[in-house]
Formats: sequence, structure tokens, C-alpha cells
Amino acid sequence: MKRTTGQDRSITQKWRPATQAVRGGTWRSEMGETSEALFLTSGFTYDDAATVAARFAGEAEGMTYSRLQNPTVQMLEERIALMEGAEACRTQATGMAAMTTALLCQLSAGDHIVAAKAAFGSCRWLVDNLLPRFGITGTTIDASDNAAWEAAIKPNTKVFFFESPANPTMDVVDLEFVCGLAKRHGITTVVDNAFATAALQRPMDFGADVVAYSATKMMDGQGRVMAGAVCGSADWINNVLLPFQRNTGPNIAAFNAWVVLKGLETLDLRIHRQSENALKVASFVERRVPRLLYPYLPSHPQYELAKKQMKAGGTIFSFHLDGGLKQAHALLDALQLIDISNNIGDSRSLMCHPASTTHYGVGPETRADMGVGEGMLRLNVGLEDPDDLIEDLDQALRAAGL
Repeated sequence: MKRTTGQDRSITQKWRPATQAVRGGTWRSEMGETSEALFLTSGFTYDDAATVAARFAGEAEGMTYSRLQNPTVQMLEERIALMEGAEACRTQATGMAAMTTALLCQLSAGDHIVAAKAAFGSCRWLVDNLLPRFGITGTTIDASDNAAWEAAIKPNTKVFFFESPANPTMDVVDLEFVCGLAKRHGITTVVDNAFATAALQRPMDFGADVVAYSATKMMDGQGRVMAGAVCGSADWINNVLLPFQRNTGPNIAAFNAWVVLKGLETLDLRIHRQSENALKVASFVERRVPRLLYPYLPSHPQYELAKKQMKAGGTIFSFHLDGGLKQAHALLDALQLIDISNNIGDSRSLMCHPASTTHYGVGPETRADMGVGEGMLRLNVGLEDPDDLIEDLDQALRAAGL
């Protein structure tokens, strides 16, 4: 590959997904390094004053300041955009920085947002608490109910915001229907695709306008750094999102961007292997608990839709215990191999009790509305041998009386 081949869309968009994840976006310096270079610099220098003036005026390409752009970060953004099938991408310091930026960059006082009621706790907090402070009203709905989306539309509705699959209820949204409805009404769809990633599901293929990520999760995939990303059309990224990001500064560090670049190289391998493991482990656990939710099990309410939209079921499933908090904690405490952790997307298997961790901050009424009960547990299935995970879960379930 030549020095700039990875930045040439006329070439890279013809590559298959696994190749894009390894080589897309790569730009090599005059040193000809194999791995992407890490540019740990806050600023840049220029040979003459006219050059920097032209760059700040937008009349010439080139770096000016790492809050605006950085060579390592730019390589990550190009790779994510390529994998997503998007024209452009901008990265942020965390997943929540990405979600906040994707919403605040386009919403103003007097606007209205329709959002899925089942969501990551902090995403729900944005809709219920932060946006109203700026005069932006919101309606939360059962996102799996197509009719609910149309019923919630108001004359001032500007954005549809949802996750699919949702965290932690695993609700699956009909992307083609919801995105098509939004387009007919001039509404922008913002889809949080962190659970699936572009390796399993590309929302833009179904009509989504904007796709946002916590790249901390599967993109890094090994629990090392925080990162976020927002993808969209070049016009939307450059004229709607970028002015907000440039002036508020939720940017990712170059080192974190480099780590995520390395993570993306193995994303396709990891997520498919972990999905295979998750399906096997979920099939075992389902026989022992009152209710389990995993998109690729026939028992899931949107099983057929998930099979249509996703290449695999993903790495995560949730299940419910009748014994509430006490039984859920007893199971967690009995684990010997699986870690108790509120993170997801890791190569290690991690389990948490959402009601007392990731969704504690939204309060009991909102948790009830979302379907996050005291007996719910969420499991991120990693790369361990699934039989070892099953053995650990077997003894933990027995210890919890199941």
C-alpha cells in the first residue's frame, strides 16, 4: 500500500469490511512506518504566515491545532466513516461526549425530540434533564412500537434518538421504518449503534442520518481507553456538528485515537467470535431463568427483525430474576471467572446489575418505565472459552437458588 492509499476513498470504499478495518484511513509519513504514527502535539508550525492564514480561512488544507484536527485522530475518523458507510466522522473524548455533541449541535430552544425510553442511563438523562434546561422538550416512547413514533411527532420535532439494540433491555428498533418516517417529516435520526457497531449493523444502510458511538466499547474492545464518534454526511458534519465541536472542545486525545485504531483492526474477528459465544451462553442461561433477552434467540420479541438488520446477535444479553436485588447480587457475588463490572464491549466477560449501576442515576420511576427491574442482570460475553463461562454461570446460578 502506498503512503496515502488508505485516505483515497476511490480505492478504500471498494475494499471489503475486514480490509477497511485494518487499512482504512492510514496515512504514512515520510518515514514509511507500518503502524499508524502517534502525533502527540497540541499545535503545529508553518513556514510562512500566509499558510496559517489560509488554513484558518478554510482556503487550504492542513493542521492548525489539535482541538480542531490531529493527524492520528483524522486517521481514526476516516477509518470509522469508511466502515460505517458515512461521508464523514468526528471523534470525541467519550461516548457520552459523542451523544451530547450529536444532539446539542442541532437542537435549539423551542425544538422537540422523540427518544426511545429504553436507553443507556446517561442518554436518558440527556433527554429528561439536560435538554429541558435549554428549552428543548422531549417525548420518550416504546421504540419497538412503530406506531408510537408517528404518534409522538409534533410540528417542532427535529430529532429521533434511539439505540438498537437498547441498553440493557435489548429492544430492537425497526430501522427502515423509523428512519423512513423521519425523512418524510424532515426529522433527523440519531442512532446509537454501540452494541452492534458497523461490523454487525450499519444504520445508514437503512436510512439513518447520524450514527453515534461509544468507541470505548467494541471499537477499542479491550477496556483500555475512552472514546466516542459521530458519523454523518459531509455537509452535516462540517456545517452542523463541527462548529459546535470546534468551539466547545469535546475532542479525543491522540493517544486514545491511536489505541482505538489498533482495536478496529481486530473488531470483525472479535465481535463475531464474541457473538457466537454469547449465543451459546445465552442459550444455556435461558433454561435457568424466568426471562432472558438476546436478539438472536427465537424467544426475543423482535427476533425476526434482528435477523434482518444484524449479521449476528452481538456480545450482550440481559436476564431477569424473580428474586429482585437480593438474588441478583447473590448471583454476582458467586461469580468466580466473570468480572463484576459496568463496562461492555470488552474482550473479558463482564456482568453488572443495571438498576444499581449504569441506570441508578435515572431514578426508580424512570427505571420502571424503561423496563430495568431490580432483578435484571446484564452480561457482556467475552473471548473466553464459552464452556468455562457456562461452568461459572452454572455454579453462580445454583448459589443464587436457580
